[in-house]
Amino acid sequence: MTSSPIPARPARRLLGTALAASLLLTACGGGDDGGSGGGGGEGAQAGGPLTFATGGTGGVYFPYGGGIANLLSSELEGTTVTVQETNASVDNMQLLASGQAQLAFGLGDVVSDAANGENTFTEPLPLCSLGNIYNNFTHVFTTADTGITSIEDLRGRRVSPGAVGSASEVTADRIMQAAGIDPQADIERAQLGVAETVAAIQDGTVDAGFWSGGLPTGAIVDLASTDDLVLIPTAEYADELAQQYGDFYFAEEIPANTYEGQAEPSPQIVSPNILVARNDMDEQLQEDITRTIFENQEQLLTVHPAAEELDPATADEVAFIETCPGAQRYFDSVG
Repeated sequence: MTSSPIPARPARRLLGTALAASLLLTACGGGDDGGSGGGGGEGAQAGGPLTFATGGTGGVYFPYGGGIANLLSSELEGTTVTVQETNASVDNMQLLASGQAQLAFGLGDVVSDAANGENTFTEPLPLCSLGNIYNNFTHVFTTADTGITSIEDLRGRRVSPGAVGSASEVTADRIMQAAGIDPQADIERAQLGVAETVAAIQDGTVDAGFWSGGLPTGAIVDLASTDDLVLIPTAEYADELAQQYGDFYFAEEIPANTYEGQAEPSPQIVSPNILVARNDMDEQLQEDITRTIFENQEQLLTVHPAAEELDPATADEVAFIETCPGAQRYFDSVG
């Protein structure tokens, strides 16, 4: 079955400037913008409000984006950044294009499609990159009692490829197609976010789920703490996806012991996460945002370990979308 699209969640204002992860989610209960996105509108200028489209609370985008929002609000005079909980990459690109958000996380495949007007996007969107922030690892996860050990085993099972409008869904469908599975007809499709997928696996209403996220992903940490987690490898399909869609797909391993009970490395398809802005954002603001993020890595590490991957020497090496000129000035200054 295919679920209907889920609208973007209302923006949540992060109050205060504490960056500790333990404070982050409790800081997200403030003003509700009624789903309009708010923010600085098109052509955002320095010293104004910005809306940052992130993802669901069970993944990395939302807490990490919250840490970045707190940092920017603290360090950039007059700037207040709110985070918006969304279904992630596809939704985020559309929110940017409509002017309802001025910053967004997006996975490489979806960002490429949006920037070039391909697949889901019928025309190129007015976007640019503020840098490659960290890599997303594909997680195809289940528990030992399902007996699922390969992508081919998903045929005829109850599977969540990810929420509607997420990069997880895009990647999941492409992986299943590479494995000879029709993602619309050959599985019982339940499109849920990662936290909801974990809950459905725990109560037996879903057999397996897809998730593309940083390491570790909180919801999967929770599953591994209560059940015998199984990560299904996907790296064997990386070359096929790269040849068909672009070199934003490649293979790496989820290191052993990333999750409780995971004794061996898990080879997976990986794709870069890009911090994306509207291309009419003020160039000085682009530069200020980029500098603030990359020069405060230690503070962001208190929010999420994905911040370990921040590297200004390579962050502009994104071939499928133009780097914002203000961000490029910063990267050139430290290169």
